[in-house]
Amino acid sequence: MSHLDAPPFLALDGLQAVGLHGPDAVAFAQAQFSSDVAALPVMHWQWSSWLTAKGRVIAIFALLRTREDELLMLLPDGAAEWMAAQLKRFVFRRKLAIEVRADLAASARLAQPERAAGAAAAAIEQGWELDVGVDAMPRALRIVAGAPRQGASGDFAGTWRQSDLRLGLPRLEESQREQWTPQQLGLDRLSAYSTHKGCYPGQEIVARTHFLGKAKRATQLLQVQSAAAAAGSQVSVAGKVIGTVASAAGTLALAVLPLERKAGDLVVDGAAATTIPVLAGLAR
Repeated sequence: MSHLDAPPFLALDGLQAVGLHGPDAVAFAQAQFSSDVAALPVMHWQWSSWLTAKGRVIAIFALLRTREDELLMLLPDGAAEWMAAQLKRFVFRRKLAIEVRADLAASARLAQPERAAGAAAAAIEQGWELDVGVDAMPRALRIVAGAPRQGASGDFAGTWRQSDLRLGLPRLEESQREQWTPQQLGLDRLSAYSTHKGCYPGQEIVARTHFLGKAKRATQLLQVQSAAAAAGSQVSVAGKVIGTVASAAGTLALAVLPLERKAGDLVVDGAAATTIPVLAGLAR
């Protein structure tokens, strides 16, 4: 598909941005976030997360390094005001500013980006373009100053959320914050945490689980029949609860289930469900 034939970028409601800038911005992010921020080149991005001291995921986001001393957190599930306020509690004497970037708006399309590729972002007029898809499901995201040029038609945000789940990217509602470890949410598929860099909140638990191989549960993608899934719903087999839906979009659900379980028909809140494969390749 040529760029002329590609669908337009549509407003992506819900995604919000938090900026970190200053001499200590990268060092602060390296000490707080689960990914190796110090290794991130300028105009590249990576998946990352912020964890509690007990290794539970508070938020999952794309982290873009726009300059040597500037980072941009792209939060698919919003809550930018809350996130910025929480991060500011840990600044202490570091030289950086943390601010909600309400001046930026997100738009996206289910097609190849025009300029970005993989982890390399591209500068566009008044913003940036990111490649957030895979060969089997190309997607492009743009973050620009001001309002998006095209309004969304229909439930584009819902369609985009479903594509996130198809690619293994959990979308966490407030009720699911601090409930799951990175391994349980399958963040290894996104390379969203490091087991080798220095300390960050929850790092000891993440490393112990990784190196000792003690993760017993992980997300699986489910197609729920005849009913919309909901975060927090129970998943059962033969009347026995075996797991929980961590993230949902329409009839798709990412459920945290045992890695080893007995065979049987899956049921999500009374509706039959089947497992379907996650599309690989979203790691950056």
